[in-house]
Amino acid sequence: MIKLIVGLGNPGRQYEKTRHNAGFLFLDAVAQQMGCTWTHESRFQGLFAEGSVANGKIMLLKPDTFMNRSGQSVGKIARYYKLLPEEILVVHDELDFNPGVVKLKKDGGHAGHNGLRDIIAHLGSNEFYRLRIGIGRPAAGKVVADFVLSAPSKNEWELLVSAFDQSKGFINEMVAGDMAAVMNKLNS
Repeated sequence: MIKLIVGLGNPGRQYEKTRHNAGFLFLDAVAQQMGCTWTHESRFQGLFAEGSVANGKIMLLKPDTFMNRSGQSVGKIARYYKLLPEEILVVHDELDFNPGVVKLKKDGGHAGHNGLRDIIAHLGSNEFYRLRIGIGRPAAGKVVADFVLSAPSKNEWELLVSAFDQSKGFINEMVAGDMAAVMNKLNS
């Protein structure tokens, strides 16, 4: 059963529509769908919203600590609400998938993603779920940091929005704890 969805990204206007902010962008779409309002919660170092779905309540969090320190925010809210790692879904950009591809998994390493690395460190566990939103890889010889911190092309943006729309449809099932069913649908 998922009680908290965390979207990863960087705060600030210059990062709003970048590939690295796929997690923030997804959560904005979810909050809009549920009619949630974001409030700044200094105790969690992030923007926080609560919403209702068919199967209960869900909390949303966008850390404002910058990507590489996302774990500070996630650790604080997890301790405050006494959340188990497996009750947390982290939504993040994924270089290893083409734009628009979405996959759900539980646990695993950070694969070089500094936001995930920091969350693992602050939770003391890698047993949380991850919704990985494909952004693709830069062309050979291009710097990965420049790629993830730049805006996607119009076509890539359309693929991301399609991925968000597809994934939002599974929120009720995730909150209900039907993670295996969601994995089967998303990952096939």
